[in-house]
Amino acid sequence: MHSPTDSANQYAAAGVDIDAAERAKQLIKPLARSTARPGYMSDIGFFGAFFQVQGYKEPVLVSSTDSVGTKVLIAIQMRKLDTVGHDIVNHCVNDIFVGGADPLFFLDYLGLGHLVPEEVEQIVKGLAAACKANNCSLVGGETAQLPALYKPGDFDLVGFIVGAVEKSGIIDGSTIKPGDAIIGIPSSGLHTNGYSLGRRVFNTESDPKALSVRHADLGRTLGEALLEPHRSYYHDVKPVIGQVKGMAHITGGGLPGNVPRVLPKGVTAVFDRKAWSVPPLFQMIQRAGKVDDEEMFKVFNMGIGMTVFCAPEHVRAITVRIPDAKVIGQVTAQSGPQRVIINP
Repeated sequence: MHSPTDSANQYAAAGVDIDAAERAKQLIKPLARSTARPGYMSDIGFFGAFFQVQGYKEPVLVSSTDSVGTKVLIAIQMRKLDTVGHDIVNHCVNDIFVGGADPLFFLDYLGLGHLVPEEVEQIVKGLAAACKANNCSLVGGETAQLPALYKPGDFDLVGFIVGAVEKSGIIDGSTIKPGDAIIGIPSSGLHTNGYSLGRRVFNTESDPKALSVRHADLGRTLGEALLEPHRSYYHDVKPVIGQVKGMAHITGGGLPGNVPRVLPKGVTAVFDRKAWSVPPLFQMIQRAGKVDDEEMFKVFNMGIGMTVFCAPEHVRAITVRIPDAKVIGQVTAQSGPQRVIINP
């Protein structure tokens, strides 16, 4: 008969270390506690997380989920694990904020091939720091050891967020009309989209040394530029939310794929490409991969991470509050099948 120790060793030999998982849990508990905000009711470790919605008269819950995608492969190659947590939190915050929602709480899923408690701690440090910055509680998550799915050292990071907005304050773009201005707020880089193409163009899988090469145009190494965290727009736009008719978070699909999601019927968003400078990283990808303009704008954010729609008379209030924001287009009456036009 096997002893309990023998059984535990057999499970560890199969690739799942229960003791390491427990050590990781103890390391991340204080990180999660540090993100507590009003409504936070439970500690890490219970089967479910409790959260009491407070401060709303007619609260509407808004939720979203996403992953960091293949950006984690760059983080793994560079052995820098504390930024991807920022990526997934900020991405999810932006996704619910376009509807007017304030972030309330966040949960993560971390799937990996081999659990190293200190590495999990680094990932969760990024999650906790981003949650605190966005006034969002990290209430729980799941760390799954799946050696049959992930190679040692590999991992996947997924996030789930819940926010709330007053029913009367929902922003859905329904009031957008011809003549309205489109304000663009810069991205901090690729954010969390387009990395499969970027990695192929720079051949980072077979030539990881490319990540350590410093580029004058970037002012840093390629790897550092690729790992720049996804920007959160919550604190930028929240103070002027009353002047906003609609917002589109520019993720996978770029401007053509995301802007139509907020446009009412009968209007087209017309962008002036000359209104902003495409950052050097995107230009490098386009040159190295010989990627045409149309595909670049479909895959990447091209330097614009959030678009804000407003009446012309509110442009100044918004751009004064957000210094790096600028008008990059206008809404027109739709005259053809295109919902988004990007003029050269």
